[in-house]
Amino acid sequence: MKPVTKPRNPCFGSGPTAKRPGWSHDCLAGAIIGRSHRSSVAQEQLRRVIDKSMAILQIPEDYRVGIVPASDTGAYEMAMWSLLGARGVDVLAWESFSTGWLVDVTRELSIEDVRTITADYGDLPDLTKVDCDRDVVFVWNGTTSGVRVVDGSWIPSNRRGLTLCDATSAAFAMPLPWEKLDVATWSWQKVLGGEAQHGMIALSPRAVERLESFQVDRPLPKIFRMAKNGTLIEGIFKGETINTPSMLAVADVLDALSWAEGIGGLDKLIARSQENLRVIENWLKSSEWADFLAREPATRSSTSICLKIIDPGISATSMAEQKKFVQHMTDSLAKAEVAYDISAYRDAPPGLRVWGGATVETDDIRRLLPWLDWAFDETAPKFF
Repeated sequence: MKPVTKPRNPCFGSGPTAKRPGWSHDCLAGAIIGRSHRSSVAQEQLRRVIDKSMAILQIPEDYRVGIVPASDTGAYEMAMWSLLGARGVDVLAWESFSTGWLVDVTRELSIEDVRTITADYGDLPDLTKVDCDRDVVFVWNGTTSGVRVVDGSWIPSNRRGLTLCDATSAAFAMPLPWEKLDVATWSWQKVLGGEAQHGMIALSPRAVERLESFQVDRPLPKIFRMAKNGTLIEGIFKGETINTPSMLAVADVLDALSWAEGIGGLDKLIARSQENLRVIENWLKSSEWADFLAREPATRSSTSICLKIIDPGISATSMAEQKKFVQHMTDSLAKAEVAYDISAYRDAPPGLRVWGGATVETDDIRRLLPWLDWAFDETAPKFF
């Protein structure tokens, strides 16, 4: 039967994600509109974004944190273009975005000494093969596969290389071992439910030392430059952004950060995301048509929760037919105003991807699940 009760917020897409509970346009009332981003009032807001982010994420005081252009993609490209080349690189790739970083390292940066450690969708690469005396490029959470790194035990404290971590769908939802991460990047549009186009980068003292002592042998675009004449550009890490930020987006993320502080900080953010995952885990125990794409329970993401279709009649068809099936399901859900943007990522195996970050209410996850069953049952007769 078609369910009656709908989620209060049908935004389950993986970025930009649902706004925090209770959000309204009134939350933007404090935006510094029509003023220079270099004015004192705007600079104060930008510094607050950095300070609040460091406090909530529990980033060590000796790390540098800055707001940079082009979302997490820009932040991570900035890190790779500015830091890689001093030593060999190990790249971990197991889904779309980590594979994209591998392409950049090998084709665009043309690093000669590269080792690739890969895994298929649903699995995590063998972390025992990683040599942290080399630089390491990896994502913490595979946003398009729903497979995450469990902890930092595989990264030695006495490493000689740098660890460059794309943490965009993990920051604010999963504990990150900062002492093991020399670079971490994220965006406002993931767990915080903020607006797109702004990235953040955190640098350890070891990463700063690399920036100041190593001169890359490649042209470096202005938006990637974090050092000048062998000295870190400190202003970037005090709110003096490289290019012009949206002060509307700044006001929005400040609202999200204040909400995060108000509900209990990082522990509460993590708990909210984990509860969303737990509800889906319980539902899947009795599902005859769906399962996690992540094969190992310990590696299941609590943010980008990726599901595959295991019904024999569907899974035996071609990939193209499976994608058509999923498209029909998600179109039905969107038309019913129940769930938007929950198809698997275009490069991933056909299936569903439900965002379970902290801004998503667990009651909305509970209300969504009967609708997923309905959409499957409503779609199957049209294909078989």
